[in-house]
Amino acid sequence: MNGLGLLVLLTVAGLAHGIQYPCGGSCGLRAPIPAYTPMTYSYGNAAYDYGSTRIVGGASAVEASWPWMVSIQHPWAPGQNHWCGGLLITANWVLTAAHCFDKIENISMVYVVIGATQLSQPGPGAVARDVKNVVIHRYYKRVDYRYDIALMELAQPVQCSQYIQLACVADPTLKISELSNCWIAGWGATTARSPDEGDRLKEARVQLIDINLCNSSDWYGGKIHPYNLCAGYPEGNIDSCKGDSGGPLMCQDKNADFWWVIGVTSFGRGCGRAMRPGVYTSTQYFYDWIDYNMRAAAVESVY
Repeated sequence: MNGLGLLVLLTVAGLAHGIQYPCGGSCGLRAPIPAYTPMTYSYGNAAYDYGSTRIVGGASAVEASWPWMVSIQHPWAPGQNHWCGGLLITANWVLTAAHCFDKIENISMVYVVIGATQLSQPGPGAVARDVKNVVIHRYYKRVDYRYDIALMELAQPVQCSQYIQLACVADPTLKISELSNCWIAGWGATTARSPDEGDRLKEARVQLIDINLCNSSDWYGGKIHPYNLCAGYPEGNIDSCKGDSGGPLMCQDKNADFWWVIGVTSFGRGCGRAMRPGVYTSTQYFYDWIDYNMRAAAVESVY
C-alpha cells in the first residue's frame, strides 16, 4: 500500500488524532506502592556516587520508580543480556533509539523486559516479550545520529500494574523550556570504558541545557541537530553512558504529578565530560511520526 492510500485509510478510520493511552487513559504516573522519594543531590562540593553507578554520577532507583522503563535484551550481550534502554508508550509499543539496531541482524533474537528494576532478580511484576516488528526512521544515519529514533512492536501486549505503566510522550503543545525537574535512568555503563552494563536501574537528576550553547564551538561544534535536546551539567560528572541508549529523558509536569518523556538517549562524546552533555532525540519533534507509525501498523494488520 502506498503512503497516500495508507493516509486515507488512517483518516477514514478516524485514527489520525494523537497517541492513545490504554492504562485507564493515564500515562506518566509512578506507582504509589512502594512509596518513592526521589534522590536529592547537592551540586556544589558534594561527592557524587561513582562507586556502583551506571548512569554516571547517579544512584540506584527504588523498585517501580520508573515503571515505563524497558530493558532491550539480546542473548549475546554481556552480563544480564542488557543491550539498550527503551520506554513503554502503549501496551504493545516501545520507543527507543535507532542506533540500538546497528549491529543486530536478526530481530527475532531481541526481546524486552518490562517492569524490572534489578535485571538479575526481575521480581513478580516483571514480564518479558518477544519483538514482532521494528520501525526505524527512514532518514536515520549512523554517521551523525540524525533521526535517531525507532519503535518496537511487541509480539503480545502487556498489562499495566504498579510495576508497569505507560510513559507520556511529550506532545507538540508542551512547553519544554518551563520544565525543571528532569531525570535520566538506565542500566548503562559507569564510564565510557566500562566493559559491561549494570544490574540495577540507576537514575540521576539533570538540567536541560540550551541547544545553542550545546552546539557552540567549545561544546559540540555544530553536531547537534534541530530535533535534539541536551541535558546534564556544564561541568560534566552526571550523564548517560553506554547501554543507556534508547532510554528516557523525563521531566515532571510543572502543574501535576505525572512525568513527560521529552527525549530518547541518543549520543554523547564520552560520558560525564565537561561541555559534552548527553544528547537526546526530542520526542516532541517526532510525536506525529510516532503516532503515525503505530497507527499505520494497526491498519496494515487489519488490511
